[in-house]
Amino acid sequence: MVYLLADMFHRQLSLINVFTYHTVRAGGAALTAFFLCVLLGPWIIRRLKEFKIGQYIRQDHVESLHELHKGKAGTPTMGGIMILVSMLAALFIWGRFSNRMLWIAVAVVLFMGGVGFVDDYIKLKRKHNAGLSARAKFAGQIFTGLILGIYLVSNPITVSASFVYPRDVIDWGNLETHLLNADTASNPNAAAKIWSLFPEESRALVRDAQARGEIAGKDRSAVLLGLNSVLRDKTLYEAALWPEAALKPELTSLLQRGLNTLNERDIVRVNRLLIEATFPQAVAASIPSLHTKLGVPGLKEVFIPLGLFFILFVVLVIVSITNAVNLTDGLDGLAAGISIVSILTFAGVAYVISRADWSRYLFLTYVPEASELFVFGSALLGAGLGFLWFNGHPAEIFMGDTGSLSLGAAIGVMALLTKQELLLPIVAGMFVLEALSVVIQVVSYKTTGKRIFRMAPLHHHFELSGWPETKVTMRFWIVALLFALMSLATLKLR
Repeated sequence: MVYLLADMFHRQLSLINVFTYHTVRAGGAALTAFFLCVLLGPWIIRRLKEFKIGQYIRQDHVESLHELHKGKAGTPTMGGIMILVSMLAALFIWGRFSNRMLWIAVAVVLFMGGVGFVDDYIKLKRKHNAGLSARAKFAGQIFTGLILGIYLVSNPITVSASFVYPRDVIDWGNLETHLLNADTASNPNAAAKIWSLFPEESRALVRDAQARGEIAGKDRSAVLLGLNSVLRDKTLYEAALWPEAALKPELTSLLQRGLNTLNERDIVRVNRLLIEATFPQAVAASIPSLHTKLGVPGLKEVFIPLGLFFILFVVLVIVSITNAVNLTDGLDGLAAGISIVSILTFAGVAYVISRADWSRYLFLTYVPEASELFVFGSALLGAGLGFLWFNGHPAEIFMGDTGSLSLGAAIGVMALLTKQELLLPIVAGMFVLEALSVVIQVVSYKTTGKRIFRMAPLHHHFELSGWPETKVTMRFWIVALLFALMSLATLKLR
């Protein structure tokens, strides 16, 4: 709402233009979500108590653990509602609704939050820790991952390799300058050759824009129309205009095969690379099928191609991280605190990879629309901190599966939308350790009859080892922060 108003009236009052900046809106979203959560918290807690929506503590657990946790019985749960409501309200005020990344992230979080809500509701009705069946919950996670995976494969979020979209142009002013200089150039050059292949209508609109002193929406469309018409022109390449030494290896390899032997798809790719070489500061570099490839942290331009298997990978990410966060939610403030660290990390990554200059410098995949994930992550950060205000030991409310599944989904979808999928195990390293402890415990017990840990997940092992609950939580937060710092360090190790 704020962005829309600022965009509408910034010409009348230039000062309000600051509210279109991602950093300003991210800060506003975080503060709004935090204070809203803190203000709504007491009211929501009272209502949950009135409806007798309280945590049920199983008595068939390890006896010593039950003794430690029996005082938590009756504490209101479903606190994830506080997080979701505060986040949505903050995004309504500060979000940019024309950005599809925001809609994707919110949809995934709300759907998984809905699955968690149903699970919590069933537990409370039955007054038992058995909510949705494992099969039903798993089905909800798989369904979410499948829909998200299919969408990401069919609607790339990365720079296109065979078409020039508005998001591919990183500096309209620079591009306009080069094209207009080409219009008046007396000597043949690469930009002039590209300009000469523009449709006359497109060239006329760009010239009119020069006379007006700015490029409007229709003029940008004309530029894109011109560039995309050039993509399919077999006469673009001239060796004299593009010296081989200045070309990318991929382009050199295609040209060595001979233009006459290339199919239409290869011609488009050749011309796209020629356009990028001609306007390196204006048109983003592209990699074929980048949206279905996984970048390897710490390695420069090394990708793992998955093709359609990327859909299954998305399912794996959503199922794994939501379950990992759910398993971690066993102590006051534990899952919330670790989630905040992970979300803050990916919010920062989103801001970096939404900038072409920083992405190029760090050799990260450029995702033009990811800037709004910075606002999304900030809103969730504020909501998480607001929830932690009441969830810190001794907790006044628990997040329940409503919160843990939605937070897990948020972390997973941010990793996927920032194209930092393989960074997720490092950023969320503490969640990974918690989940692994359960896997190791189960496998060990089923194969050898012995348990590796006193109890799984890992936080219960340390509880039963004599660590106070607050010490377990604080130390796990510290480890989570160290994992986050390690993940950020890999961004420069390329």
